[in-house]
Amino acid sequence: MGRVRSTIYNQLTAPAVRRFAMLIVNCLFSLTLLTVTSTHRAPAQTGLHGALEMTWQQGPDVLDRRGVAGPFVGVVESKLIVAGGANFPNALPWNGGQKVWYDRVWFLDDNSDWSEIGKLPTTLGYGVSITTSAGLICIGGSNADAHVADVVRLSIEAGAVRTEKLPALPHPIANACGVLIEDTVYVAGGLLDAQSKQALKTFYAFDLSAQESQWKELPTWPGPPRMLAVAAELEQQFYLISGVDLTDNVSVNAQRRYLNDAYRFHPRSGWEQIADLPSAVAAAPSPAIVNGSQLLIIGGDDGRHVGFQPPDQHPGFSNRILVYDVRTNKWSEAGEAPVATVTTSCVPWAGAWWFPTGEIRPGVRSPELWQLRLAPKL
Repeated sequence: MGRVRSTIYNQLTAPAVRRFAMLIVNCLFSLTLLTVTSTHRAPAQTGLHGALEMTWQQGPDVLDRRGVAGPFVGVVESKLIVAGGANFPNALPWNGGQKVWYDRVWFLDDNSDWSEIGKLPTTLGYGVSITTSAGLICIGGSNADAHVADVVRLSIEAGAVRTEKLPALPHPIANACGVLIEDTVYVAGGLLDAQSKQALKTFYAFDLSAQESQWKELPTWPGPPRMLAVAAELEQQFYLISGVDLTDNVSVNAQRRYLNDAYRFHPRSGWEQIADLPSAVAAAPSPAIVNGSQLLIIGGDDGRHVGFQPPDQHPGFSNRILVYDVRTNKWSEAGEAPVATVTTSCVPWAGAWWFPTGEIRPGVRSPELWQLRLAPKL
């Protein structure tokens, strides 16, 4: 940390300016919420909004030192919430380890470390997370027994988590994606059960403002079925990006087909295809980051290392940052992120975008928490 301070100090010239700047730097380093292990500046991206500066900072690790994949993530009562998820606590899968799902609910506020404040109704992960003003909605998912159709809303009362059942999905779904647009929750794709040899091509909506609302099935996108896609909401439209389809093979498990197509849905005009991505971003943190007229996707599984051997030397998933500009209908690269996790969520909180825990290579999780702040470069 001292080297970081020295670098900042030595870049300044006038003594008075140095003294004032050093005072500011010391104050910033005394903040207790985040233990900043590194700050990364992505290459500036010049677009409709000019050069964009990306500042990454690392926060306190989640409470399980192994980390989890597929947790529900959101914000409740100004607290960052991470609930459920799964990992391999005893051995990695290629060494015979079994996946274990959890029901723990952790929270982080703006002046403390993580705390456990309750439990989900059951062990669960790999569902869709939707932050609302009334709480975090956890949609579908899976556990060791089955995929589920359950929908619950988490809130906090008297310092403890409270769960409320909402109408269930029409059928079980895991590995789907979704967003909230105004008062309506949208959920697309996913997988019906662990034995399925085909991904789902389903699109559901749930109106939170309606009395006795139920899930409504909507027309689907023109492309193939998919799971592990990235969702986004931009200008009150739903974006469905990348993911994987499954190819039926009767002799072995269904094989993944990585997709680089993308679509958007307008509630009044329906679906349209947008430009293809340069590569797949399956299971990248979802929803995508919104920055003006742009969507940013951090990393994802591009399929390049499927079946990598030996598995304990897998190089990890992509850490490229892809940017989609709605005005030009083009994708571009904006450098690399210091984090490359998949099967986790991205959530706006406290002026930044947050990426808690997740999977860094097949079977291996990370307990790290990262935040990304965006600002025009002056």
